[in-house]
Amino acid sequence: MASASTFSLSSLRAALPSPPSICFPNGFSPSNLKIARPKSAPSPLNSFVGLAPLLPIFSSPDSFSFEHCFPTVDNGSCFFAMRHGRKVPKLNRPPDQRKALLRGLTTQLLKYGRIKTTRARASAMRKYVDKMVTLAKDGTLHKRRQALGFVYEKQIVHALFAEVGERYGDREGGYTRIIRTLPRRGDNAPMAYIELV
Repeated sequence: MASASTFSLSSLRAALPSPPSICFPNGFSPSNLKIARPKSAPSPLNSFVGLAPLLPIFSSPDSFSFEHCFPTVDNGSCFFAMRHGRKVPKLNRPPDQRKALLRGLTTQLLKYGRIKTTRARASAMRKYVDKMVTLAKDGTLHKRRQALGFVYEKQIVHALFAEVGERYGDREGGYTRIIRTLPRRGDNAPMAYIELV
């Protein structure tokens, strides 16, 4: 039976090549190097320590490591959560301008019956048009005043309340239809027609 050869850490260290020597100009030594670290603040992420070995196999005081070469990266950056479940279309506008845009589009659709706009705006205004038709189907004075507070033109509200009963009396929702069309010239924005059913 052949005797099993045993290896020690010293023999393994001797077999490895020696670490490269780093030359600094004009007698500069790494001991004079000072790294400015940020003040202690709550950090949302764990710090990155560069290429420093987490589990050094050959840990000894004379072994070479990269810990002095790479400073800790901790810049205090903030990360925000994703917008899961928040289905309000922003339309690249602040809230007041977005509401005014949707009110104007709703007024124009109720006035003309069919308009051409971008797909994002058509999808965003669909629920407001359906809400106005639902208010008109109820027909009470309170619902009429709610519709007057949203639609810009008073005559459109009165006409809507007058004819919605015979037009949408047996329909439960889905009062609009979106038809896709060719993209817009210039910026290639996806366009669509939205119309009352």
